[in-house]
Amino acid sequence: MPSNEFQFPYGAVYFRKSNPPSEHWDRDYATAREDGLNVFRHWFMWSAIEVAPGVYDWDEYDRQLDLAAKNGMKTIIAEMVQSMPDWAMRKYPDAVQVFANGRRMTLNMGVSTATGGFAKNGGGGLTLNCPEVREAAGNFLTALAKRYKDHPALLGYDIWNECNYAEDVDYGEYSKAAFRVWLRDKYKDLKTLAKAWYRYSYAEWDDIQPPVQMAAYPECLDWLQFKRDNFYEQMQWRIDTIRAVDKTSLIAAHGVSGAIPDMAAHGCDDWLAASKVELYGYTWIQARKGTEPWKTWYGVDINRAAARGKPFWHAERQAGPLWLQPQVIGRDKQDGRVAEPEDIRIWSMTSMAGGARGMMNLRFRPLLDGPLFGAFGAYGMDGSRTERSRMQTDLGRWANDPAQADLWKARPARGEIGILVVRETQEWDYLLNHDRKEKPYREAMWGAFRGFLETGWQPDWVHIDDIDTYDTLYFPYPIMLTSQQAQVLTAWVAKGGTLIAEACPGYFGDRGKVGQMQPNMGLDALFGATQVDVEFMPDIGDRIRLDFNGADVRGGGFLQSYEPTTGTALGRFSDGRTAIIENRHGQGRTLLVGTNPSVGYFQTDGGSNASYFVDVMKWCGLERHVTLSNTSVFARLHLTDTTGYLWLVNPTRQDQQTEMRLADSHDLQRGKRVLWPKSEAEQSGALTVPARDVVILELSRRS
Repeated sequence: MPSNEFQFPYGAVYFRKSNPPSEHWDRDYATAREDGLNVFRHWFMWSAIEVAPGVYDWDEYDRQLDLAAKNGMKTIIAEMVQSMPDWAMRKYPDAVQVFANGRRMTLNMGVSTATGGFAKNGGGGLTLNCPEVREAAGNFLTALAKRYKDHPALLGYDIWNECNYAEDVDYGEYSKAAFRVWLRDKYKDLKTLAKAWYRYSYAEWDDIQPPVQMAAYPECLDWLQFKRDNFYEQMQWRIDTIRAVDKTSLIAAHGVSGAIPDMAAHGCDDWLAASKVELYGYTWIQARKGTEPWKTWYGVDINRAAARGKPFWHAERQAGPLWLQPQVIGRDKQDGRVAEPEDIRIWSMTSMAGGARGMMNLRFRPLLDGPLFGAFGAYGMDGSRTERSRMQTDLGRWANDPAQADLWKARPARGEIGILVVRETQEWDYLLNHDRKEKPYREAMWGAFRGFLETGWQPDWVHIDDIDTYDTLYFPYPIMLTSQQAQVLTAWVAKGGTLIAEACPGYFGDRGKVGQMQPNMGLDALFGATQVDVEFMPDIGDRIRLDFNGADVRGGGFLQSYEPTTGTALGRFSDGRTAIIENRHGQGRTLLVGTNPSVGYFQTDGGSNASYFVDVMKWCGLERHVTLSNTSVFARLHLTDTTGYLWLVNPTRQDQQTEMRLADSHDLQRGKRVLWPKSEAEQSGALTVPARDVVILELSRRS
């Protein structure tokens, strides 16, 4: 964490005008200080501050930073240029964003603030592709940074709250013009573009319109990639504008752990967002996502991967209930709808076990206005302490106790296997299945994650740009690759990598074109096989069966059967066709599985397919970092150069006992110190992990 003020940043989002009431601020800050909170984040909304062109109302925001300084706390300024002033909508009517259906946006009340100025997207009611709007927003950001850059309470700025955008914007004239510039840079001339897009009647660049119908065509692929580049260029512009004034304060951002499955549709590219800032984070709220353990692990693990070694934190964590919202209707009371103190503990500790090195509640106390009244806060509606806030206090004080200083210096061990993430694959699947109820991409990706996690392994999410740091990769849904990516994977295996791929690797190549030879783009040599048959029937994919290592495996998604060339058949479909091929390529190995067992695992919540993931790891010859006798408990190993710490996480509502064995390769053994629970004495033999709690053991090197 880029601050020497505290060893573990711990706090909450506080001021979202006009909540909480101003008469409570002094008391709330004193309570926060006494309860171990050291950071507040506030929304600095353009619509609430620049009340007329060039006229700023800073009074309430000044008081927030002054109170933080008085109470020994730090402040994160969340810039909110997407909250746009009503006067700007009048002043720049040609810049109003337009939906794909031609409807113009309006400025609405903000659900999370009950303050005006918000529209249905991540970029505001006006497009920042308009030079005049960008200049006006830039003037606001410049004034903001000039006012607070030297304030003693300032820690830094949070850029682009929850980095994402709506899938059906921005179709206005300024964005169309920006799209044409982007296309000119990519294709250079209209003739080349016409050939790539199969559109041959463009006489001028101005003839080009962004596609409204999302389908599996190159023009739609380009539109998705332009939107991503465009919105993240705007993110970089925000950063550059602030950095031009404030050279030293922290630049942070946070997303929604949305890379799976919303990188294509909503621009949730956690890797790209994290690359632009010093501290990345994520919003993860069980009331909206569900309390299944794998979901909580996914929320933190995708961010650890995206941070690529940078510090990251749980930027918005739930600590209170959620009422009447569509995400909770029909779900059980205990499924995140009412956050109990024990829920706060296990959600927080799971994030820490996953590597998060900071924690923020998304409300200090609940809003009093709007549809999110009463939501998420650890404190009462009047700011009074509750059993939830006391749990939050216990965790924060423990995290900032000097006794834990070495714990936070340790980092999670790299996972035994990586799940390969390729942005273009997701983009093509989004287009291919845009209007279908079957969503095999997300089911395959999450199914593979669950399959390894729930059988005792640590699967990491691995961007294709980062594969050189891993020895073993699993590619759950490889149906589309560029030719360059196919070459990268082939070279990686040749150097000694082990690659397991499910059906149809690279079936669609550059610009989504189907290869006449399958596997496509030279991947037949990599996998030592050629295609015999292929069946794209995900709606009845649950009928697919194959054998692997003598076990019956349920398929899903697609079916592709093979003829071995240099490879060897290892399994067959129930009708006798060859389903699995192993091959050696250079110094590495491949395993090609002709359907999507990960989809089968996801659709059945594991079922018999758990044995498939165990057998895959046996084929790889890998050993678990930590082997537990109880699959209800999850283990995460954190390492330093000299020692380690073992987190045992029990998300269930019953105490769990487990035996444990550390991999010999780590040369570690259980030490004498138990870091959590605080009152826990040393345990011998089987370990007891309390319900919705963790046990953290200090490890020592074998003598």
